[in-house]
Amino acid sequence: MPKSEQPRLVVGISGASGIVYGLRALDAGRELGVETHLVMSRAAALTLSQETGLSAADVNAKADVVHKVADIGAAIASGSFRTLGMIVAPCSVRTMSEIATGVTSSLLTRAADVTLKERRPLVLMVRETPLHLGHLRTLVKLAEMGAVIAPPLPAFYARPATIEAMVDQSVGRALDLFGLSWTPVKRWGQDVGPLKTEA
Repeated sequence: MPKSEQPRLVVGISGASGIVYGLRALDAGRELGVETHLVMSRAAALTLSQETGLSAADVNAKADVVHKVADIGAAIASGSFRTLGMIVAPCSVRTMSEIATGVTSSLLTRAADVTLKERRPLVLMVRETPLHLGHLRTLVKLAEMGAVIAPPLPAFYARPATIEAMVDQSVGRALDLFGLSWTPVKRWGQDVGPLKTEA
């Protein structure tokens, strides 16, 4: 498929715990033939060193295109650059708060703002608990603006045997929101649970 016809997905990785969600989203994009555009916050580099043995170069190698977080003139900062939408995995409270206010200070939050204004799917895998009232009000505001709040919660009905399987289920279900069907996802009534039959 020519690059010009290949679907594109913006993948934002913030500094919240759970960087593996963003890494697996990039892996999924590669497997699905989706051109991924990566932008990582500065705090994400710190999380990367704390939670994995990977370097920033290792992460960049997973993406088709890498954008510097300070490059507000990048393609993904413009609504005329067509994409399927954007996933922020994981999404920190700071990142969600910037997106909610529209006062964006980096390419990551600017790209998210553009995604909303173009009425494209913006999926935020928010990683924070417990949530205080300010967090909840911000999440409501984001939902009212059109964002999808998709915390990476374990789906025990899929009977995951490993942490990796739990991660992949959450990432795959988030990708469903872009119309992307990733093989590792276990689906109720198909891969697990009772099969539905015609009466």
